[in-house]
Amino acid sequence: MWHWTGLAVFTLTLPPAALAVLTGRVPHRLRTRPASMCPLGLALPALHAGAPINALPRMTDTSPTATLAATATAGTLAVSACVTVAAVTTRSVRATVR
Repeated sequence: MWHWTGLAVFTLTLPPAALAVLTGRVPHRLRTRPASMCPLGLALPALHAGAPINALPRMTDTSPTATLAATATAGTLAVSACVTVAAVTTRSVRATVR
């Protein structure tokens, strides 16, 4: 039950937010940040892709090996999204300090 709920919440919130950021429709409070919004918009789908990759094998009762592989793949996607966000924000903060 929790997997279905988490999957539904992620599907309803992250893809529309990523599309909005990629098309330039960013809330005014985020426009003041020095970070570029396009890489942040690209990080959101990578973060979202981890949710179904991790949840679907658990919901379908696949083998433990397949579930472990799916969890590792989802974790790799989530880490890549976090590294992208960290790199973009760090780079933009350094550029504004100089």
